[in-house]
Amino acid sequence: MSQEQRAVCLECGAINRLPSGRPAAEAKCGGCGKLLFTGRPKDVDAAMLMRQVEKGTLPVVVDVWAAWCGPCRAMAPEYERATAEGEPTARFVKLDSDAEQALSAKLGIRSIPTLLLFRGGREIGRVAGAMPAAKIGSWVAERLNQQAGH
Repeated sequence: MSQEQRAVCLECGAINRLPSGRPAAEAKCGGCGKLLFTGRPKDVDAAMLMRQVEKGTLPVVVDVWAAWCGPCRAMAPEYERATAEGEPTARFVKLDSDAEQALSAKLGIRSIPTLLLFRGGREIGRVAGAMPAAKIGSWVAERLNQQAGH
């Protein structure tokens, strides 16, 4: 039995049911009418990140970064490519560690860039350091497969 998929709109925060049998990549928000998936990562604040993790059913990949971080800037286009390839299977967002210092501390971020992977409301993976798009995609797939096996 397949579970209903829910995606949280990155624009307005509305929770949207993703009907099976229709392409999720074309889904629009029932609240604001914007596309739910754009193929580009969106910068989010702490409240939106927690809403994505707690209310959506899609895995959430988070790039924790800062504007002053050279490796973060170098990885940005790679993360964009990984987002374009990984949506709508997962939600890809970016969290500015300087703008969201309290959440970064709560999440235990010690270095940036750090990728976090959440599923079912809890963290299931973490890796620090800049990576190419293919490695980001394979890391996400490995973690999701490991979690599915448990």
